[in-house]
Amino acid sequence: MAASRRPTLADVAREVGVSAKTVSRVLNEDGPVSARTREHVLAAVAELGFQPNLMARNIRVGGPDTTIGLVIPDLANPFFGAVARGIEDTVRDRGLTLLMGSSADDAERERALTAQFLARRVSILIVVPSVGADHSDLKSHRTAGLPVVFLDRPGVGMSTDSVVSSNRAGAQEGVAHLIAHGHRRIGFVGDLPVKLYTRRERLAGYRAALREADIPYDRSLVVSAHDQQGAEAVTAQLLERPDPPTALFAGNNIMALGIVAELARSKRKHVAVVAFDDVSLAEALEPALTVVAQAPEEIGRSAATTALARLDGDRSRARTITVPTRLVVRGSGEQRVREGGR
Repeated sequence: MAASRRPTLADVAREVGVSAKTVSRVLNEDGPVSARTREHVLAAVAELGFQPNLMARNIRVGGPDTTIGLVIPDLANPFFGAVARGIEDTVRDRGLTLLMGSSADDAERERALTAQFLARRVSILIVVPSVGADHSDLKSHRTAGLPVVFLDRPGVGMSTDSVVSSNRAGAQEGVAHLIAHGHRRIGFVGDLPVKLYTRRERLAGYRAALREADIPYDRSLVVSAHDQQGAEAVTAQLLERPDPPTALFAGNNIMALGIVAELARSKRKHVAVVAFDDVSLAEALEPALTVVAQAPEEIGRSAATTALARLDGDRSRARTITVPTRLVVRGSGEQRVREGGR
């Protein structure tokens, strides 16, 4: 057998001197096989390093795969990495393996990716919905027993379980914290697209905090960007205004990185900052970054636990689980308005 290819079922059968069907019976524990033959087959499997094609088997017999399909917007975003870790830690003892794919926040790419996961008959499907996606095509799969959970954002077109952060309440708490330190001109740097559920909820929390403090909403202080470089650019635009904000609220961790980079570049050390979602090395910044911290691993665990309950037969009504955020005070959000500041 050539060393350059993976061993096959036929290779195992040839090594033992039995039919491929007999090898299949041993591996699938399906059908009568003598103890001696079983022992020889398993020994050959170990010696050759044969790995059964579980996907092909499951498709053939009509059963589910031993995998969970997870669709996320960005594989590089550490938030979703932590979510995936929470899912993986929860399902490992059930013998399930996590498969991930990135939709790049594109509805068509998300649809194609979910179709691929469905084709391989995943045991559970967990999706971070893209803006503009319609999930009504998943209804029949959920009705047939496939656990479908939306994560971070609710889906559209079907009723199923969702796990989200307390986006609105968390943003309101973060902005209220800035207001408590004397700030009245507070910029909001949000991500794109503007119709994104998390952005809309966090902007609503920002506006609620202003309203609670009787501070007029100024649309010109609300800017948007898609990545860190864009966040740097829009932050610079805010700071160059004749009446610049004295504080900034970052709509997510990527926006926070852009804000911090621009403040360092422009040497604007006295602008207060609170970010929604934590960032790596936040405590190493000067000043250290105050954040409204999400609990991504808990979000992942909650999604996985909910899905496993469905897999075990829970047929109760679909529910939305909201995972609380918490304000982590480190220094950047506690800077007060400077003398003469507005």
